[in-house]
Amino acid sequence: MLSTFSRTLKALALLAVGLSTAAQAQETVSVFSYNGARQATTVSVPKNPERVVVIDYAVLDIMDTLGLGDKIVGTAKGVAPDYLSALANSPKSANVGTVKAVDLEALMALEPEVIFIGGRLAAKYDQLSAIAPVVFLAVDYEQPLLSSVKRSTDVIATIFGQEQAAQDLLASYEERIATIKAKAQGHSVLIGMVNASQFKTLGNHGRCAFIGQDLGFTNLAADLSSNHGNESSFELLVKLNPEYLFVLDRDSAIGRKGAQLARDVMNNELVHKTRAYQESKLFYLNSAVWYLSEGGLKALDYMLQDLEAAL
Repeated sequence: MLSTFSRTLKALALLAVGLSTAAQAQETVSVFSYNGARQATTVSVPKNPERVVVIDYAVLDIMDTLGLGDKIVGTAKGVAPDYLSALANSPKSANVGTVKAVDLEALMALEPEVIFIGGRLAAKYDQLSAIAPVVFLAVDYEQPLLSSVKRSTDVIATIFGQEQAAQDLLASYEERIATIKAKAQGHSVLIGMVNASQFKTLGNHGRCAFIGQDLGFTNLAADLSSNHGNESSFELLVKLNPEYLFVLDRDSAIGRKGAQLARDVMNNELVHKTRAYQESKLFYLNSAVWYLSEGGLKALDYMLQDLEAAL
């Protein structure tokens, strides 16, 4: 039989284990996040949380790539890039709305430890923060895209202890970007987005800025900053006459029913007059990736593939 002293030691040991386990369960880590005003800040979140809600496709991309899909208890259902569709619409995770409109009641019922959002839910940041710590990650268009991808990946890797895996995945991108830049240097480009049958142009300070800002192309509409493009015309396209023309089909990206495909909109006499068309340098981007999951790890791979194929 155990002596009183031995039993006391055993009880203290068990207590110590219990306290240690509790301390581990409460361990937190501070990571980068934007706040509701889109200002850089830090937020404290649980280390290696088990119940995570993801309402952003770039974050979903990174978590999927790092093998963290089993931590997700709620996602934005509906339209997602094909490569993320299975995870986004998995029956193992609950529907918390869309990347633009969250179902607060469904979200609260999940009792998440962390909520990840993107720019489309910035206005809901404070409201969501009352439920659980919110990590708001988004692309900074005034910095190279790779910097934003690295930052978002580092945040997620730090939370889940996946730092080495993240570094290994990011290692190849710098070389690929440098190779594209060397080939693209000095070549003119126009980046268009077709939305509701209208042709719009994109600059170097918003969506698709990656092409002109990071990859060496001379964007003939560089000063534009609208994420959804500036009103344009095919006459302007003929006048600017770019060597390369990249087109994003927004309607296809968001699954708009009955919309005219960008390829059909661009198939007209004015476009046929451009140097890009005549030299077979009119390319259609992987629209769902560029529009919905820009900033993700796999997304960057797909985006680079689009540019590599063009060059």
